[in-house]
Amino acid sequence: MRATKAAGRIVEFVVQYEALVGGTWHAVVRYDTAHGFVHRDEFFPDGHRLKMPLPFANRNLAFTFASLELKARWPEYRARFDRKEMLP
Repeated sequence: MRATKAAGRIVEFVVQYEALVGGTWHAVVRYDTAHGFVHRDEFFPDGHRLKMPLPFANRNLAFTFASLELKARWPEYRARFDRKEMLP
């Protein structure tokens, strides 16, 4: 997790779940503000990435959501990564 603040407000952040697979760390899910908007990237072993914009205008709320969401759902994301399963 990384966040940059200005005047008490988050202006950019990265919250990422990584998994150790076969001795190598892999990004599995990442929430961030790169490209100027809040979005979620889900990564797959074949290198494919699914990008989904999120409807947060307030980056403080987006950061909190991302942190809590990954803490709650990381086992599901890991299982999908292991099964190489993509969302429809």
